[in-house]
Amino acid sequence: MTFEILALVMTVACIVLGARFFAFGGGVLKEWGLESTTGALILFRRMGVMYFGLAAAFFLGRTAGPSEIRSAVCLILGGTALLLAGLGVYEFLARRATAGIFRSAVAEAVLGAAFIWVGLVG
Repeated sequence: MTFEILALVMTVACIVLGARFFAFGGGVLKEWGLESTTGALILFRRMGVMYFGLAAAFFLGRTAGPSEIRSAVCLILGGTALLLAGLGVYEFLARRATAGIFRSAVAEAVLGAAFIWVGLVG
């Protein structure tokens, strides 16, 4: 997988996640078995805007050539995604989230591995 393909996948994924968190945060919370509170919805709307920003960054940076900064970004995002996946499993095992969180955890693990691969292989 090339960086450009991964960046385009992330552009689409971030737009979808941004829209879900911004406009349909209650549904995500319900999917994870969590209560939809005013505070949680405020945080989800703010996260949605962050995802829109990431989508723009990935789209604008999709043609970046190999460099130390591109590799660092890939490794950092890969590690972050793997940590998110692990946190999802942890929250499920601690019975704070339902099995619905596994869809997110699997996607995070796959994207994390892809980012680390692109970061190391180039």
